[in-house]
Amino acid sequence: MLEVIDLHVEVGSKEILKGVSLTIPDGETHILFGPNGSGKTTLMMSIMGLPKYKITSGKIIFNGIDITYMPTHERAKLGIGMMFQKPPAIRGVELQKLSEIIKSIRNTDTDIQEYARILNLEEHLSREVNYGFSGGEIKRSELLQLLCQKPSLVLLDEPESGVDLDNITLLGNMIKKILKGEKIKKRHTSGLIVTHTGYILEYVNADKGHILIDGKLVCSGSAKDLFEEIRQNGFGRCENCLQDTI
Repeated sequence: MLEVIDLHVEVGSKEILKGVSLTIPDGETHILFGPNGSGKTTLMMSIMGLPKYKITSGKIIFNGIDITYMPTHERAKLGIGMMFQKPPAIRGVELQKLSEIIKSIRNTDTDIQEYARILNLEEHLSREVNYGFSGGEIKRSELLQLLCQKPSLVLLDEPESGVDLDNITLLGNMIKKILKGEKIKKRHTSGLIVTHTGYILEYVNADKGHILIDGKLVCSGSAKDLFEEIRQNGFGRCENCLQDTI
């Protein structure tokens, strides 16, 4: 579903990604680990097509289509959806209205009221998007928008950050539902998830994990095994692997 080929990305004239290559097949969920400042969010934003992230070389292929320089809204229409780590508040736009627009553009059959009930957002539908929302409410708002979009590729940037344990359980179960997707010609939803805490691994069946350090993918393997290595030893040994490749 997604193929990132030797991707180099600059932010403010500074090179952040230094030749990242990554393939996510149909129906697979991959986990992305890495220390702060390693380029994880930059990779997500580059796949989503935000203009701040300048691709200097390489390609991004989504379902056989070269989207390397495609505008963000066109990528969303194709079926790429993202939960941002720190999404903005949108003044003057009600969550109900935004959800209806997303649903209409993607022509999905999402029951907004029902999912708002499940996500404890019924009273938030008439409020401005994310304005005055708590950390958990913002995450649930992002999930409602993804449920309306029903993307083929889901990008989740630290879905557990700033969320208490009660919200993590609700978010984890809903993320699992989104990633399960619907069978369409044997195609399932694919996912790429950035996590620091590893809590999300209790809810999703991760097919593979990757470690990104200093803008380069240094190793890949079982997501749970990689997380256990990081939990016990930090990224030190991974950094040694990176030095071996230089």
